[in-house]
Amino acid sequence: MRSISIFGATGSIGESTFDLIRQQGGARAFRTVALTGGRNITRLAEMAVELQAEVAVTAHEDCLPSLRDALQGTGIEVQAGASAIAEAADRPADWVMSAIIGAAGLVPGLRALRHGRTLALANKESLVTAGALLMATAQESGATILPVDSEHSAVFQALTGEDIKAVEKVIITASGGPFRDWSVERIAKATLAEAVAHPSWSMGQRISIDSASMFNKALELIETREFFDIDPSRIDTLVHPQSIVHALVGFTDGGVLAHMGMPDMRHAIGYALHWPDRGHVPVARLDLGQIANLSFQSPDAVKFPALRLARDVMSQRGLYGAVFNAAKEIALDHFIAGRIAFPQMAAIVEETLVRVSAEPAYARPAARLDDVMAADSEARRIATAIVKEK
Repeated sequence: MRSISIFGATGSIGESTFDLIRQQGGARAFRTVALTGGRNITRLAEMAVELQAEVAVTAHEDCLPSLRDALQGTGIEVQAGASAIAEAADRPADWVMSAIIGAAGLVPGLRALRHGRTLALANKESLVTAGALLMATAQESGATILPVDSEHSAVFQALTGEDIKAVEKVIITASGGPFRDWSVERIAKATLAEAVAHPSWSMGQRISIDSASMFNKALELIETREFFDIDPSRIDTLVHPQSIVHALVGFTDGGVLAHMGMPDMRHAIGYALHWPDRGHVPVARLDLGQIANLSFQSPDAVKFPALRLARDVMSQRGLYGAVFNAAKEIALDHFIAGRIAFPQMAAIVEETLVRVSAEPAYARPAARLDDVMAADSEARRIATAIVKEK
């Protein structure tokens, strides 16, 4: 029986993973080692019971009593806190889903890789903050990383059997979010409710806002650079409102392969779950006759400055990815709290990058996890100070 763990089980990616596992036999077909979640204790407990998990972990220590009560008498071990999540990643599992949002997903992902596991990576911040370290860890341990972002899964599939040297261009697509047709002036007044209202995908609050600002796509550009080791000049993005084409790969002979599918994260999750084979995934099938039109356009760099900042990070590498992500998370926190306007998120990230650029240490690649965590911590401190200044 194949063993699995799901980190970030109660988020949107975790829910989709749970749905696929359940539809393919659940506890009869898989041995679930660990499930982790946040404050949705009721849902975490439901999942743990249905999949008969060995351990359930909440990221918040104050939620531990509630989780204990919910799982009392089930025989499921209960833990809480960041260290408990990291320890859960040390438990042997054949396949590990990394779906924790933010930099918090880096440590458990690295721990799983050190044990030579197959890591289904939905936590984009891991590659953004510590791409070189993550890939080196996988190579040293013999672990496999399978991308679960729909765009990177699409590129991964398009490159199967291909020589990376024959690739001229990798293009990842973006829906453009709810503000793709808005003016700069209107975006400046965008509310939290408007930013969360994604037109194509069903996602959590933070990811939806990242999509509206295109910070999500900025992170994915950096991910593409780190995962596929492709020069930034060969990486691009196009706004594709229908969200049918997830990525395109152009080759030296002029041919272009496009990966297409309905906008459903279970495509990429299912591919990673069944890899290296293709299994049945219960998603809607694509009907191009019904869709009729697919449109593409270049993104507006003025409306979405996050893309320009991502270019800077890709060219500099080092620890700038960790700084970029940390500052973005702080700015997002303050936008959600109503303390800053929508466009100020990009301004805060840019100013943070400018301030750390005076330190040569940030240009060096991370040799240890401690380097990444120190850069992350300092960037959060600087971004918080910038928010207070503004």
